[in-house]
Amino acid sequence: MGEGENPSYLSDPWLGLHGWYLGTSTCNEWQRIQSFQARPDDLLICTYPKAGTTWIQEIVDMIQQDGDLEKCKRAPVHHRHPFIEWARPPQPSGVEQAEAMPSPRTLKTHLPVKLLPPSFWEQKCKFLYVARNAKDCMVSYYHFQRMSKVVPDPGPWHEYFEMFMAGKVGWGPWHDHVKGWWKVKDMHCVLFLFYEDMKKDPKCEIQKVAQFLGKNLDQELLEKIVYHTSFDVMKDNPMANRSGIPVSIMDQSISPFMRKGTVGDWKNHFTVAQNERFEDDYEKKMAGTNLTFCMEL
Repeated sequence: MGEGENPSYLSDPWLGLHGWYLGTSTCNEWQRIQSFQARPDDLLICTYPKAGTTWIQEIVDMIQQDGDLEKCKRAPVHHRHPFIEWARPPQPSGVEQAEAMPSPRTLKTHLPVKLLPPSFWEQKCKFLYVARNAKDCMVSYYHFQRMSKVVPDPGPWHEYFEMFMAGKVGWGPWHDHVKGWWKVKDMHCVLFLFYEDMKKDPKCEIQKVAQFLGKNLDQELLEKIVYHTSFDVMKDNPMANRSGIPVSIMDQSISPFMRKGTVGDWKNHFTVAQNERFEDDYEKKMAGTNLTFCMEL
């Protein structure tokens, strides 16, 4: 690559696809993603971006590896769990990584229900969904877009606030995403968790995940998993914190990949007027659902 040239995946603009925004390179691979062949023993970790994805991935891996830390450090988290809609040529795509992986596979997606490859439903796979309150998601996503070079620059906070509310961000509107997964949770094998509950009582939520995966954790193993998947420990874990990713792709000097991991950080960003606007809009968009979120602990 010549000096000054940008690889094709840098600053990948969002493109509209069936009313949802996805990266151009994902849209270019769309047929291949849609025809992805799920296997009946696949576990799919599903989240809206910045809703605790890496956290739940580490929890799942530690449960599956019976708390063996060495096994959990076999590879960075993004290699352990292929991201099915990931496409950044010339790197292997998420579909290619998943196809090369032996069963049972744990896979990851940010796709909304409507865009999920149909074979996941047909094969009756297990789905693990983590939802995080919209305000904290917005703040975390804003900081992620500031430091990630593979997504568009978010611009100033007040502009990003408007874009997020309009759903003009990668993987589309937060409201539709969480409502879509909430709606299908009783029709399919879905464990629906809340980020805020995981913060409040990690032990209880980790037990739920273990039961869902058909594992029994004794007290000692449970304590070990709680400790090693705590924010402060994960922040220092090179297999989770993306520290191996080049600065040309993620500049963590701008904002760390694992930034705060708290509930209620939105209060440090939202103005009073923004919060009022957000609340009005939120009420309209979340009308008719019994899905409720905790905005602060």
